[in-house]
Order: sequence, then C-alpha cells, then structure tokens
Amino acid sequence: MKSKQLVGACLCLWVSAGLADDTAELAKKTQNPIAALYSLPIQYNWNQHVGPSNDGIQTVTNIQPVLPFSINQEWNLISRTILPVIDQRSLVPNGLADKSGVGDVTQSLFFSPKAKTDNGWIWGAGPVFLMPTGSDDLLTNDQWAAGPTAVALKQSNGWTYGALANHLWSLEGSPADGREKINASFLQPFLSYTTSTYTTFGLNTESSYDWRAKEWSVPVNLTVTQLLKLGDQPLSIQVGPRYWVDSTENGADGWGFRAAVTLLFPR
Repeated sequence: MKSKQLVGACLCLWVSAGLADDTAELAKKTQNPIAALYSLPIQYNWNQHVGPSNDGIQTVTNIQPVLPFSINQEWNLISRTILPVIDQRSLVPNGLADKSGVGDVTQSLFFSPKAKTDNGWIWGAGPVFLMPTGSDDLLTNDQWAAGPTAVALKQSNGWTYGALANHLWSLEGSPADGREKINASFLQPFLSYTTSTYTTFGLNTESSYDWRAKEWSVPVNLTVTQLLKLGDQPLSIQVGPRYWVDSTENGADGWGFRAAVTLLFPR
C-alpha cells in the first residue's frame, strides 16, 4: 500500500514539474516577438496632449495576430500584423479632427532559424509593408510603403533583452494630395524579467524617426504582465504607464497608459 502511495506521489510530482516546465516555456515565448506561438494580442494605448491645441486625446487599440509557419526543419516564417483602431477627440477646437476608425495596417514577415546561435541569440529578418487601409483621410498615410525589418534577442535566467527595428520607404511617386512621401525608421529596444510566478516586468521604447520632417517620437513603456489561465485558455494581461520623452509637433506629450490582453494558442 505504501509503495502504491509513493508511486502516486512521485507521479503527481512528475506531472506538476512537467506542467511547470511547460508554463515557464510559454512565459518565455510571450516575451519573444518571433516565437513559434500562435497568439492574438489586443493592446490599448491612451495618449494625451495631442494636436495643435495640445488638448487632444487619442486612443489606439492595436489588434496584432501572430502566425508562425514552419518552412522546413531549420526555418520558421513568423507573420506579425498590426491593425490599429483609432479614436481621437479635441485635437482642434472646432472638432473637425474628431475621428474614429481603422488606421493603416503594418505587416511584418520574419524568416527565423529554429535553432539559436552558438551564443544563444534568437534572430529573424524579412520585409515589412505599410498598407493604406485607413478609413478616413485623417487616419491614414494614404500610401503604400515597404522596407526591411529585423529582430534579435537573448533569453537567460528570466531575462529577455534585444531590439526590433524596421524602415519604411514610400512605394509611390509624389502623393496627389500633397502629403510627404514616407521615409521613416522604427527602433524598439526591450528589456524584461520574468519571475517564478510568471510575472514579467518590462521596459521598452517604441521610437520612430521621420527622415523628411526630421522629427522623433519616443514613448517609453513600463509594463507588468501576468501569465494565467482562464479555464483551459492561457492568456497574459498587461498594464503600465507610458511617457513621451519626445514627440512630433502635433504628437502626444506627457504621460499615457497601456493595457493589453494576449490570447495564447500553444501547439
């Protein structure tokens, strides 16, 4: 009888350890933008002091499905899409800029080796496209654009650090409505630490530089993310403040806020 109880206890410990290992691996993948993990992040951003009046409020809800595809035994293709849903109010006193709708879609494709480098780095690179899907003239660049994108990161002892970057050039001639052609860079260095309870503390910037206007936008995000399960559905919940260190002439200023829910679909 005692031997059966001992075997049962060992089996329970083995199953618990296996589940803990799976959860720890899932927590690592949530911090890797090119992990082979199906996911659906929905990210809400609240910004203030927007527009010429400096009184505007803008919210951007980014719907960001991530789809990994296995090309062969050595390579993955990771599709990352960003569909922004924008609401902006009081940007100008007469309310003419008060708009709600869909913005332009950013589509990134990363070709990434399945194996890490000899020194533990994970990387991916490929093309990025900007599609003029905006539902209103004030919510779109009204141009197609494309360029390269790349990401590199390392994960060790709970830490994740690295950077993602891309550059977009307009694919069109001079826009008919007098808009400037797109020539913009994006840089996102990131650093995070995940605890034994699968809570992640993160810090990143999402800096962009407009080479034509010679203007920076630099929001710094401080986030806390918790991995959990809702029934059988694993997901993560994220909240945190953001601060605009620098912005364009009519861009957001001061403090903002970010919240996100990410549905995870481990294979």
